[in-house]
Amino acid sequence: MKNYSNKIAITTGDPNGIGAEITIKALNLLNLPPRDIVIISNSKVLNTYGKLKDNYEIVEVEYNSKVHPGEISNEAGDFSYRLLEKACVIKPKYIVTAPTSKEAMNIAGHKFNGQTEVLEHFLAKKGQKAEMLFVSKDFRVLLLTRHLPLKEVSRTLTKEFIIEKVERLRSFFQNKLYINKPSFALCALNPHAGENGLLGKEEDTVILPAIEAVRNRGINITNPLPADTLFIKGVQNYLNGEKAPYDCYIACYHDQGLIPIKSVASEKTVNMTIGLDILRTSPSHGTAFDIAGKNIANPESMIEAIKYCAY
Repeated sequence: MKNYSNKIAITTGDPNGIGAEITIKALNLLNLPPRDIVIISNSKVLNTYGKLKDNYEIVEVEYNSKVHPGEISNEAGDFSYRLLEKACVIKPKYIVTAPTSKEAMNIAGHKFNGQTEVLEHFLAKKGQKAEMLFVSKDFRVLLLTRHLPLKEVSRTLTKEFIIEKVERLRSFFQNKLYINKPSFALCALNPHAGENGLLGKEEDTVILPAIEAVRNRGINITNPLPADTLFIKGVQNYLNGEKAPYDCYIACYHDQGLIPIKSVASEKTVNMTIGLDILRTSPSHGTAFDIAGKNIANPESMIEAIKYCAY
């Protein structure tokens, strides 16, 4: 098999979404050396959405259906899944993924909650677990739970679960970002951090014991703090071009963490998969079926995702 270990592999996502369009636009604007990039897609899909200026290598994945912008289909979901599988098989240095449709992949029989879980399925070894980290400059947010219904979040957040997640985050900072003693801020699960049990007991019974355990391992982390005020200083600093007050915020659930960072950096935020041997980045938005095929998709987040790996 050809050696791709020094390349950035880019998957174009759902063929009926904006993935191929933003991939083409991003690469055309970035002007990266073709030797550094391999695109995992299908020429028919790419040609539907534009033309690449440079002669990038394309690893062809079969797609026999017609491209129907905006349509959710079994064929498109299966193609999206096979792109990810191929990216894992060739083992590049980095993987950049354009958006896929969870619904389409599940219709096709691939029962995963997202691309993060697919990558973990193919790449995890020796007990590795994938984590979802969102980044814009030094504003970073880790999600403790990802694509879960809210009713399942509380029972998922066990002491052991939190300890493992925070340990993986520290490992990423130390081994990949070379920040030896990162500072973490933890969002409480309940409003007002539970108000001493009046609004929920998880802070006292689960989260604080986990925090004490990781502090005993030398990790710098706050007590669980109310999320409605915790992010204020970080958002203000980001808007003023100042350093974030913490190296990373840790959110208990999806929207709790993503609303602040996307509100101030929607087109500049990169979705990262950490915890595996291969780092993956992705735009922070979805397939945008409503504008697919109209050539109006904004490639900024895709540009940021590629730049994170290229520079």
